[in-house]
Amino acid sequence: MLRSVPTLTDRASRSSLWLPLLIAAVLIFADQALKAWALANLQEGAPPRVVVPGLLEWVLTFNTGAAWSMFSGSAAPLALGRMLVGLGILVYLFLRPQHRFLSVVLALISAGAIGNAIDGLRFGKVTDMIHAPPLSAVTRAIGQGDFPIFNIADSCVVVGTIALLIGSFVMDRKPKAPGRASDDHEVNRKP
Repeated sequence: MLRSVPTLTDRASRSSLWLPLLIAAVLIFADQALKAWALANLQEGAPPRVVVPGLLEWVLTFNTGAAWSMFSGSAAPLALGRMLVGLGILVYLFLRPQHRFLSVVLALISAGAIGNAIDGLRFGKVTDMIHAPPLSAVTRAIGQGDFPIFNIADSCVVVGTIALLIGSFVMDRKPKAPGRASDDHEVNRKP
């Protein structure tokens, strides 16, 4: 019998438990490395350093709160909450393996939470450095000012959450093939 190629929606097996851990570890490392680079090479309040003209700039800033500076001055409690959420997701994935798609998406969210928690616990603030002028153009057009400067961890949380929402709609609408076992292991039978 030919073995099919695994897809992101296949059920994870115990042998693939390393995947969410690997994804989270790589993303946390990348986030922390970029933050360390920004702290060493950028100055707060300095003009933006253009990376890709019109698309991407480096601008060093710090956030003691959550997204859009909500809860400013609450870095330590937010960091603790982020760390608990991030580690909780990874423990959940270890105890209850999920489809590959869900494992990847939850690993993204976990990495983002842990990446920003590390900053909050170490420095009492989160280091941000990515500015995308096109995003600011959109938020200014709707009267909301500039789009916040962000980091890799923020991107992981946002992309993971959007993918989770989209995936939940797509998975709910996915038709079941006739004659195949359904999710609750009942088999469609003809009389």
